[in-house]
Amino acid sequence: MARWAIAIHGGAGVDPNLPEHRQEEAKRVLARCLQVGVDLLRAGAAALDVVEAVVRELETDPCFNSGRGSALTRAGTVEMEASIMDGHGRRCGAVSGVSTVRNPVSLARRVMDKSPHSYLAFDGAEDFAREQGLEVVDNSYFITEENVGMLKLAKDANTILFDYRIPLAGADTCSALAAASEKNNSNGMVMNGLPISIYAPETVGCAVVDSNGFTAAATSTGGLMNKMTGRIGDSPLIGAGTYACGHCAVSCTGEGEAIIRSTLARDVAAVMEYKGLPLQEAVDFCVKERLDEGFAGLIAVSGTGEVAYGFNCTGMFRGCATEDGFMEVGIWE
Repeated sequence: MARWAIAIHGGAGVDPNLPEHRQEEAKRVLARCLQVGVDLLRAGAAALDVVEAVVRELETDPCFNSGRGSALTRAGTVEMEASIMDGHGRRCGAVSGVSTVRNPVSLARRVMDKSPHSYLAFDGAEDFAREQGLEVVDNSYFITEENVGMLKLAKDANTILFDYRIPLAGADTCSALAAASEKNNSNGMVMNGLPISIYAPETVGCAVVDSNGFTAAATSTGGLMNKMTGRIGDSPLIGAGTYACGHCAVSCTGEGEAIIRSTLARDVAAVMEYKGLPLQEAVDFCVKERLDEGFAGLIAVSGTGEVAYGFNCTGMFRGCATEDGFMEVGIWE
């Protein structure tokens, strides 16, 4: 029997001034969702079932940017995306532009299991969800009052707002946001050559190896606050935001455009396979060498029961556990 292991994340790039109560709230959610996965693994559940169950939990809680609590488009709507991959046979499913499906990760699973395709988007994905009998809700279900306020700030500052969890309290919030955006722009922080704001996207993901040595990974997100309608990031792209094979399972988070350019998740598996690096060294190599000027993080498990993570920005919401009793939830280095 192999050793099971699990890693989860709630996004990379955290405001260093995030209030303590927000940090504690995030860690409580991570710990609860991590325990869901641990309990399933102890009961002998398959890796694929575990990653779907854990990401569903993360999508349901508005603490992070997936499912309920997703970031809003310029139009004030939610467009979600998700992917899932089974390392055993490298089957995969992904969806984008989902606006009414309560749990996008489960729709991605159905695309993999019940359709002849790997990726469905927008109306086609929505129609397929209804055909499959998945739970659908009005788009308003995903929208929180806080995110409505943050979208207004993003529009007022004329920026894609990455750190949309900045507290709304205080009259100087908008001016502080503008100043922070100007500071980052003066430091040359860009996305595809265009200035961006503070970086903290808060996508969610899970990577698992089960007691049979099979791996799986899943990633889900609402994308960027004030993003263009129709924008697709790395989260649903197999090999970029999500990847699983016999060597490892990986879920990424961060600047989607940079993750896409570097095919970050697949690269971790590739350097393990072709360079012979162990998991943590492979993660460190990819974060350091493959992101160019981008900012991102990732979690990973190996087929032999190791866990690893890495990020090149300020903090990453994360948790991990292994069969030998190790368990950790953290944000900073």
